[in-house]
This record gives sequence, C-alpha cells and structure tokens, in this order.
Amino acid sequence: MNGMSTDGRSATVSPPAEESLAGLVRRAASGDQTAWDALVARYSPLVWAVARAHRLDAAGAADVAQTTWLRLVEHLGRLREPDRLPGWLVTTARRECLQLLTRARREYVGRVPDDVLADPDEPVDAGLLADERDAILWRCFRRLSEQCQTILRVLMATPPPSYSDVSTALGIPVGSIGPTRGRCLDRLRETAVAAGLSIGDIQNRVAWRPTS
Repeated sequence: MNGMSTDGRSATVSPPAEESLAGLVRRAASGDQTAWDALVARYSPLVWAVARAHRLDAAGAADVAQTTWLRLVEHLGRLREPDRLPGWLVTTARRECLQLLTRARREYVGRVPDDVLADPDEPVDAGLLADERDAILWRCFRRLSEQCQTILRVLMATPPPSYSDVSTALGIPVGSIGPTRGRCLDRLRETAVAAGLSIGDIQNRVAWRPTS
C-alpha cells in the first residue's frame, strides 16, 4: 500500500462519514488504497499521540508510527474484530515504544553522560523516591479501564492533540471527552491516594488541566 502518511500530521484523506470502521477495514484488507488512506488519515493522530506520550522525540515517534502501520499491513486481513482497531493500534504502538526505549537504554548501559549527572545539592535518595512514586502511580494507572487508559495516554501526549483529533481517532463525541477525562482522573486519584500517594505527588506527575 503506497503513499501512506503516518506521522499524524500530514494525512488529508477522510472516509465517507456513513461507512463503518469494519467496512473500511475489509476494503483496505482487500487492497483498496482509498480505504487504507482513510484509515491512516483517521487514526494517525492516535498513533502519533501514543508515541509522544512515551516522551519519544519526533524521530523516534515517527519510527514507531511507521512500524505500527507496517504491523497493521501484516495483520489487516486477520483482525477478528475490526471495530476494535483503535485499541489494536494503541496496544501495538505502545509495544513498539517500549521496544524502542529498551533498545535505547541498552545503548547507554555503563555510560553516564555528563549532562545527566545528579545535582550535588539533591538528596541521594530523592531519585529513588521519585522512581517509587512513579511506579506506584503506573500500577494504579494500569488498574483503570481500557477506555480510561487509552484516553489519558492520548491526552498526555506532548503537545496534546486537540479534542477534535481525539474524537476522530477514538470515535467518541467531542462533548464527552472532557467529562470522561475528568472521571478517569478522579478514579486514578482515588486509587493512587488509597495506595499511599499524596495529592501533591499525583498532581506533580499528572496534568489535571483540560486541553481543548
């Protein structure tokens, strides 16, 4: 399938509003280039947001996005539930991000760049405490529903996508994004507080202000 635009910024093809996602996937699987371009246009913002949510730079995010779409080409004809394609893309993009980050960490084993040396005025255990807080918060995050995990990961991207892009990518009304985000954050806060974190710890790690 040629001519794909997978960086989440340049695709312009839009599918017919009345066509179901399952129908679009079936046409793309049969080799329909228009249907494939429509899928890329619809879900590239989602894939790109997942990549940026893992704090990858532009080049790393582009690599993840490209690989994610290549994985879809390989599996398109075998998707059992085409309507769940957004979740499949999120899971695949997340896996590619983790693999990329793992490879990057291996390259730095045994090396400590000068620009990341610890501040001598910072307590020795400060980094360990921060790591532990993050680990607890991520465990609480993984207890959320799949919908909450998906929407929070997307909205935590830097820069965050617009609500319009999120609506298109996830197939939910723009008006429900804010309330859903708020409920998910409230649930995350409740779970984190129950796990022993303070409100300050949580607010330092999670952006609570809404995007538009």
